[in-house]
Amino acid sequence: MLISTAALAAFAVVCQNGASAEPQRQSYSPIIERQAYGESYINGTNSTNAEVGLRISTEQGQRNKTSPLLYGWMIEDISHSIEGGLYGELLVNRAFQGSSYTYTNPPGFNTRPVGNYITIAENSDVPTGPTPLGYRSIGGARLTLDAFHPLSDELPVVMRVDVPLNATGEVGFLNEGWWGMAVIPQTYNASFYILPYEARGNYSGLTGINVSLRSNLTNEIWATEKIPVGNLSGWDYTQLSGQIKNIQTASNSNNSFAVTFDASEVAGATFYFNLISLFGETFKDRPNGLRKDLGQNVYDLRPKFLRFPGGNNIEGESIATRWIWNETIGPLKHRKGRPGDWNYYNTNGFGLLEFLEWTEDMEMEPVLAIYAGYSLDHSSYPEDLMGEVLQSALDELEYCTGNTSTKYGALRAEHGRPEPFKINYVELGNEDWFSSTYPYRFPILYNGVKEKYPNITLISTAFDEAAESFNYTIDLPKGSMWDRHHYEEPHFYLDQYHFYDNWQQETNNTDVKIFLGEYSVFQVDTPDGILNYSDPADIHISYPRLLSAVVEGVLLLGAERNPEVITMSSYAPSLANFNRYNWTPNMITFTANPNETILSTSYYLQKTFNQYRGTETLPIENTKGGLNPLWWASSIDSNTIYLKVINSGNTSVPLSVDVDVPYSSVNGTIITNPDLNGSNYFNNQTAIVPVPIEGLGTDSTGGNGTFQWQVPSYSINVLQFDI
Repeated sequence: MLISTAALAAFAVVCQNGASAEPQRQSYSPIIERQAYGESYINGTNSTNAEVGLRISTEQGQRNKTSPLLYGWMIEDISHSIEGGLYGELLVNRAFQGSSYTYTNPPGFNTRPVGNYITIAENSDVPTGPTPLGYRSIGGARLTLDAFHPLSDELPVVMRVDVPLNATGEVGFLNEGWWGMAVIPQTYNASFYILPYEARGNYSGLTGINVSLRSNLTNEIWATEKIPVGNLSGWDYTQLSGQIKNIQTASNSNNSFAVTFDASEVAGATFYFNLISLFGETFKDRPNGLRKDLGQNVYDLRPKFLRFPGGNNIEGESIATRWIWNETIGPLKHRKGRPGDWNYYNTNGFGLLEFLEWTEDMEMEPVLAIYAGYSLDHSSYPEDLMGEVLQSALDELEYCTGNTSTKYGALRAEHGRPEPFKINYVELGNEDWFSSTYPYRFPILYNGVKEKYPNITLISTAFDEAAESFNYTIDLPKGSMWDRHHYEEPHFYLDQYHFYDNWQQETNNTDVKIFLGEYSVFQVDTPDGILNYSDPADIHISYPRLLSAVVEGVLLLGAERNPEVITMSSYAPSLANFNRYNWTPNMITFTANPNETILSTSYYLQKTFNQYRGTETLPIENTKGGLNPLWWASSIDSNTIYLKVINSGNTSVPLSVDVDVPYSSVNGTIITNPDLNGSNYFNNQTAIVPVPIEGLGTDSTGGNGTFQWQVPSYSINVLQFDI
């Protein structure tokens, strides 16, 4: 790894005497908290309030098994969703692996096929190279980056801490965290590697090192712990660790983590530090695991699968910087990290094994995406070298599923997991319709993986999307799946309600399933229907709105009606750190402060639809009126009929429902708001949430069940008939 001499020198100068050592982070425009503009109605919706009649049959007509995996979770490290988000590490730049950067297109230069010119970088001399981001001196300590005393081959850059000869009081450094850190009653686990400069001495009286949580605003120390050091080796690094048991609650997240010495014990001494780490309590107490509150937010959805690790982030900005599975496993000191695809460095601290453990902790089906030979600079492995890509995929699968008699199964056991995981789904790449080379890459990978793992369902990331751009379609083998992505305007989702009814027959894809791997409403309806990725404020949707949830719900009703075609779906992107994001809208927006997390309307849509659904679909006859503005789907389990009804119109619609069996009670859940463009936002996170429907009645009025109700405008509803 190249390290800029100028950057090292500059760090040494600014870090002394307590001045801030960090370069300014790139600041993005803040997300608009609440849009006052938007659509007054949803394009494509019929403006009628004519009565609609439905007849639900439990004894006649065809039933289909509902898809048990329909509602899941997609994750990739975008907008600090993992680094500085779900991953429980609270410290920024803990191992000095690399830094953030930004692409722009300078005028007068070639921007084809992509304008990948780095024009802004935290390390101005070596973009993505190490920086001192996030560290500040305490007590006049001199902090510099050092490449002469590496912790490991993978982590060659460390932080050198020189203590002044005349130091008094406390001396050391602090880390500001990912835009601060929450201080709440819990136990924090702190650790770091330390190496004293033995020849310099001046540390023989060292009895311990203090770790503490403190306020940046008042300098108040919330909690502290002294870690005994014993006899520090001057030959190799020693890892020290300790627990900070905090009982206080800070009023905000403007807090830091400090590592300090008693200056009287170390004046004139020098130390080297790396892998400086702080974890709060994690989801299900998993070591190196998920931030507890965000993990709980995900778990509350009860997602049925996890698609990981991407997304674009698996592909790399270049082939050399792709996500390489075996660089994300093993001890953290041997994970070198990589420049992520979303303009910031990935530590690889949350790696392949951690993803697999996550699926286990939340009872999710793993959907493993593998690198397929294409990267975001439009470079592809040549056909005669694709065997290397295939072999890497097979090795990765052996690590996941092999027993301990296999090479990589044994390696997994060395990493603390002797039992193999079960992998039923593997995705071959990500959005490969951006490339011209998938027609040769896909069959090599498909056939090679199928030969070794015939029972795994393989997912293609392209079918007909490249028909115009590259003049090809992918022949989807029987038993395979197609991952379809949609970032669209609202009217598109209404058009999708019937799209899958006869998709297999019309496209000659018998026994091919569909995975709605990414979807969200990206902007309001516009005259030309062209998405504008510069996110103009008058049309872009920053937070999911009620509008978003209504039409996304129609898409999902189409999926529920066709379980033999659509087996999985997931919203994307799923998470974004409000302080630095690459994309909007997102299902969950968060900061370091758990009280500021925003669960969007799209979040509550998925939670409601996933919670209330049966094991078999029920046929519905439309006996009066017609489809649009009402949309519906029904399912049943042993004692309950579920009827989901969405009104995408701006007036209420009378609904009459006949059920061919008596019901003892009917309950309902509704998501709605007077403002179609309303959303959940800071300081009003519960503006739009599911609530019970009042006044539905208690039982059927005749021998069979007959139900009448006025469906409110712009509403998502689930009716539950207990039979």
